[in-house]
Amino acid sequence: MNYDEWEKIVPPAITNDSLWKMKAYRLALFVGDIGWHDVTKLSTDRRTLSVSDQLNRALGSISANLAEGYSRCSGKDRARPARRVRRI
Repeated sequence: MNYDEWEKIVPPAITNDSLWKMKAYRLALFVGDIGWHDVTKLSTDRRTLSVSDQLNRALGSISANLAEGYSRCSGKDRARPARRVRRI
């Protein structure tokens, strides 16, 4: 399945969200969906079980991090990188 085919079958519960307007978010969801097949295949062999877990968490974190950044209060907040805490 390619991106255009996938985009047509995404449920309205997802496409009606304001995050759907962000192309990076849509691509992150797509990668997560197509990566799931690799995760399930890797998890069938105990030698690659830890790799499958890491891949699953990494794919899910892309869209989660984009959603977190998008939820900041204003456009200026979204554009500004997070400040690092200075430790003494």
